[in-house]
Amino acid sequence: MAQNPEEQKVLDDQEMLRKAQEDAEAVLRKYDSESNTRTLGGLMALIVSAIAITFSLFQLYTSIFGVLDAHLQRAVHLSFGMALIFLLYPSRKSWSKTSVHPVDLLLSVVGAALPMYVVVNYGQLVLRSGQITPADMFVGTLGILMVIEGARRVVGWPIVIVSIMFMCYGFAGPYMPDILAHRGLDVGDVVSHLYFTTEGVFGIPLGVSSTFIFLFILFGAYLETTGLGKFFIDIANALAGWAAGGPAKVAVLSSGLMGTVSGSSVGNVVGTGSFTIPMMKKMGYSKEFAGAVEATASTGGQLMPPIMGAAAFLMAEFMGVAYIEVVKAAAIPAVLYFTGIWIGVHLEAKKHGLKGIPRSELPKFKELFFERGHLALPLVGIIYLLVAGYSPTRAALAAILLAIIASFLRKSTRMKPIEIVQGLEKGAKGVLGVMIACASAGIIIGIVTKTGVGLKLAGALIDLAGGMLLPAMFFTMVTSIILGMGVPTTANYVITSTIAAPALIQMGVPLMAAHMFVFYFGIIADVTPPVALAAFAGAGISGGNPMKTGVTASKLAIAAFVIPYIFVLSPALLMVNTTPTELIWAFATSIIGMIGLGTAMIGYFLAPANPIMRVAAFVGGITLIIPGIYTDMVGFGLLGGVLFMQMAKRKRMDAQTKVTGA
Repeated sequence: MAQNPEEQKVLDDQEMLRKAQEDAEAVLRKYDSESNTRTLGGLMALIVSAIAITFSLFQLYTSIFGVLDAHLQRAVHLSFGMALIFLLYPSRKSWSKTSVHPVDLLLSVVGAALPMYVVVNYGQLVLRSGQITPADMFVGTLGILMVIEGARRVVGWPIVIVSIMFMCYGFAGPYMPDILAHRGLDVGDVVSHLYFTTEGVFGIPLGVSSTFIFLFILFGAYLETTGLGKFFIDIANALAGWAAGGPAKVAVLSSGLMGTVSGSSVGNVVGTGSFTIPMMKKMGYSKEFAGAVEATASTGGQLMPPIMGAAAFLMAEFMGVAYIEVVKAAAIPAVLYFTGIWIGVHLEAKKHGLKGIPRSELPKFKELFFERGHLALPLVGIIYLLVAGYSPTRAALAAILLAIIASFLRKSTRMKPIEIVQGLEKGAKGVLGVMIACASAGIIIGIVTKTGVGLKLAGALIDLAGGMLLPAMFFTMVTSIILGMGVPTTANYVITSTIAAPALIQMGVPLMAAHMFVFYFGIIADVTPPVALAAFAGAGISGGNPMKTGVTASKLAIAAFVIPYIFVLSPALLMVNTTPTELIWAFATSIIGMIGLGTAMIGYFLAPANPIMRVAAFVGGITLIIPGIYTDMVGFGLLGGVLFMQMAKRKRMDAQTKVTGA
């Protein structure tokens, strides 16, 4: 029986989304190492579940009743994680994805036992105070190697290569150029410092993973179980799907919302892109632009408070400030970043005459709000608790409980008891990538603290810049982008803040501004060719050219290349040393500046922009983003001139259209 056109359209759309989701799963496996896990069954699946659930219960117990001594807490955390990593991630792609190879089973047992050696012998290790025995030497050496192998399996080669390079530097100190030379470390020094102190593998990054980060990832697991991700996409469709270029705006809005709890650029691309990219292509966007929009918006999720890819917790610990101070500082730059993408998407739609989705095909906001609006209560609750001054631990615990309670408010979203238990398992599995990245980053930090190379590299950058701030910022930017290529968010920040930030701090840049600067450029590596994992993932779903998608994504992410320079030169955008009036004015002029930058990047505002207009719009946009009365005057003058020329051109085009139409 023949289908009527409306029924056929629904079937075609469903088939398109099904194919896109299949492509997205393949892309996730290709570009996100954390997704290449085994799918186990039978007894082994039960064993993995039992370990993961016990892991979560341990973390919840210590969070409620008090964590153990730092070294003990981190060692138990790593022990659970290593056991799961070697059971879930095969050593080779050719090995079975449905059963555990005997070698991996052995490595899982050994990987779990090595950190427990620290727990069992903790008292003796403290008394020996750095003096290690042959047994310590064996365990420590093997423990470091196991961490590196675990990182290779879960997060890929980039972090492994950087870790090994730093260890080699530790041994090769006497043979390095003068500016990087040091007395050199022997194997005993390295093993003792990296494995039997809280300066290496068990350093601050793993400490944050074993407390705050685990709870927030568990919170995210429960939010995902309640269906919050689908709710965000539906809300974004209701709010923006009807506008010019609606599907692209949905991608920006939904990815921004997902970014508040997501910890992965690539994961965010796949999670929302499987819905938004097919819609963008259907509405007329090119494959490259569709993939770039999703990649840029998803990468911005790592810059969006309150989670920021878990880096916000590390940032607070490294700088010794309250967590809420990091969230406050990140808020305005993140809004400007997403505003810039939104403007680019809008102007691209206007340039090509792309329409939105008919309102009749979109969900209704009012109905969504009353049916599933309660799912957002935990997110609102955690933000309120953090602003009210509660510790991240207490706020996360309360939010986890609120997520479970909120799901019971409606029968359609109610979690079953088995789903609550599965949430514990999902949270434990979800933390593995962050945990092993933090442990690997601890190796890098350990070598830096032992050799003092951080200050040496800072000195080298300053010398290269001739002692001038702007060149130093440029070289720091390049360094951060290179170091951030293919590295997970948390490890990315650890590396860039350890190696690149000290140069800016030595030049008098405020601590918060220096750390935010390197964090931004480390993250934006995900859309910056040649290693633009988020852009390549977007291209994988859209079917576009990966390099063209990366270049387009870089244009859309122009705010991330500009704003860090601005908040270093004038920290008002970070809410540092500013008044409310100055802040409001700086924010308002920055928004107008973003319109200028969008016009320059897309080549359109009211009409196509010629090269002169684009240059004027770019310079005007930059000067408006820079706080200051004189820069604002220049910016308003330039953008005013561009607007006048655009209005005149639009008027001529409309008149010509009337004549042609007549």
